[in-house]
Amino acid sequence: MADTPFEVKIDSLAYNGYGVGRVGGKVVFVPLTAPGDVVECRIVREKKQFLFGEMVRLVIPSCQRRQPPCPVFGECGGCHWQHLPCDLQVDWKERIFRQMLQRSAGPGEEVFAAAAASPREWGYRSRVQFKCRLGGQRFVAGFYRRQSHFVIDIDSCPLADPKINAALQRYRRLISDSPYASHIPQIDISADEEGRVRVVIHHLHANDAGLADHLLPEAVESRDSLCFQTGRNHTLRHLHGESRLFTYPMGFGKSPRLGYGAGSFSQVNAEHNRRLVGELLEMADLTGKERVLDLFCGIGNLSLPLALQAGEVVGVESYPDAVTMARRNAAENRIGNARFVLGDANGLLADLAGFDVAVLDPPREGAFAAVKGLIRHRPRKILYVSCNPATLARDLVPLVHGGYEVVRARAYDFFPQTFHIEGLVCLQRKNNFS
Repeated sequence: MADTPFEVKIDSLAYNGYGVGRVGGKVVFVPLTAPGDVVECRIVREKKQFLFGEMVRLVIPSCQRRQPPCPVFGECGGCHWQHLPCDLQVDWKERIFRQMLQRSAGPGEEVFAAAAASPREWGYRSRVQFKCRLGGQRFVAGFYRRQSHFVIDIDSCPLADPKINAALQRYRRLISDSPYASHIPQIDISADEEGRVRVVIHHLHANDAGLADHLLPEAVESRDSLCFQTGRNHTLRHLHGESRLFTYPMGFGKSPRLGYGAGSFSQVNAEHNRRLVGELLEMADLTGKERVLDLFCGIGNLSLPLALQAGEVVGVESYPDAVTMARRNAAENRIGNARFVLGDANGLLADLAGFDVAVLDPPREGAFAAVKGLIRHRPRKILYVSCNPATLARDLVPLVHGGYEVVRARAYDFFPQTFHIEGLVCLQRKNNFS
């Protein structure tokens, strides 16, 4: 079968972004397809219960397809669904999110709100990592080719804030005309809501004086923040400009104004983050007296808006720079009822008790250990923000078995043109559970 192309009709989409069909009684996953497509494909990988295929030819295109606007879509590994209209992407994200949660934790249809579409389909990303290589005599900056680590060159990325694309052009031109091009494997560029741009140059050699001299005039003229990094975050050095960028989780120009450093996490879709924060506050339904625990709190994206409506908020974060930034953000916004604790959320729970509401916003691997600890403390309400519905679905199981019920759930399209889904779930403690 692997050597012989065959036709398959695509019926649906999966969380990995692949189209789903059936052949010979097995499910086959085929990337870059749309529901309704009939494609000729060949098998590239075979598992016991399913197959992975690669499209050889589009036999009958689905009426739901559109022409992808990006010239490298399909080759570039960054996007998965540019060939689908955005409303269809949102529809499938809602279905996938709902199905994944229902299969694990069993919430009824009534708890799911319609998926929230991104305010912007293009130009929404405030941070982009560009992979780099020297191809012959040319400095290449772009993204990995799909299913490989070969860097394909791009002029600009349609998902990126236009200020990011403009900065990429400026620094790529400078690096191309220098002897340092082979030393740079990655460039990170971020842009904030106040117009600032930060450029982080990753390089392979500790002796970077020549590279700094070469790039600093551009940073000064363009008023960019410029940083160098030779390894992990502890090697990050700030060379020029404002060390922080800023975001407004409750509305542009409104308090709190949150600063974040080059090594700190921030949501890449700032406009949609505001919607999620607002709806999380509605679900929390605070009266001003509650004690709130925010696990994986980062720079205070959720903690500080919550503190404006709660009696006390305690944020827990394992990354030292983020804790420093969260404390600084609290001080600069004159929020005195939020404190931040450095440590692992899983390990500190034994010492953190007496909270009315718990909030979690973990990384992609989820918060299974922390969830089990929360069950012992039994807060009245748990609000779980997730960037991975698979680990969210897994983590809901012990919560449901431990006396909580899902009362509201919603998917958010933070990442148009990709299969990625942000989710928010509100769980309420059952009073009669023993």
